Amino acid sequence: MPEFLSPAEISALQLSIKIALTAVLAELPFAIFFAFILARGKFFGRDIINILIHLPLVLPPVVTGYFLLLLFGNNGPIGEILSKYFGVSLAFRWTGAALASAIMALPLMVRAIRLSIESVDSQIEDAARTLGANSIMVFFSITLPLSYRGLLVGTILGFAKGLGEFGATITFVSNIPGETQTLPSAIYGYIQSPGGDLPALRLAVLSVLVSVAALAFSELLARIHLAKSA
Repeated sequence: MPEFLSPAEISALQLSIKIALTAVLAELPFAIFFAFILARGKFFGRDIINILIHLPLVLPPVVTGYFLLLLFGNNGPIGEILSKYFGVSLAFRWTGAALASAIMALPLMVRAIRLSIESVDSQIEDAARTLGANSIMVFFSITLPLSYRGLLVGTILGFAKGLGEFGATITFVSNIPGETQTLPSAIYGYIQSPGGDLPALRLAVLSVLVSVAALAFSELLARIHLAKSA
């Protein structure tokens, strides 16, 4: 790690990456599922599902975090069950920050993957079915591979959103150094204290560098995939 970072800043960086990666990996199957049913499905309640998924985009993040606290807090209906029967506590834990990041990033991931699935020619899928492939085989052998760009874009967007999520996270899990303090909350803490401008700027630049590295990595993966497909 760079020597100009303090132990607290290194901890915030590591925790931010850990939370963002956990959120993306945990929600990716759900994002693919919802993207597929919204792109290909025709059923009652489809519009309601679409609204609920995209609701975090228009709600203030603090409101989303507050609802998470009500539902998943230690005294909330879901949080109490998780704590009593599974010994899992999400409020004021890094796992809660991952949950908040996942919910805030889900609309971005679903939208990117959905647009990519919609761009796949349905006639190719129909042709595979006429040759004996069932729906699951068609999805994994045709739809998903042809939607790889949307998967890459959605994953990177989800990671970037998780890396930069602040409002919902700080409302749900607070700003506890070493436990829930991410890069955004650390920056916020610095700008609220005297003499914190330089550390805040340092972490802001670091956040940009990490995001740029993630984008560059996605481009590299896309080029590798194109080279293999050629």
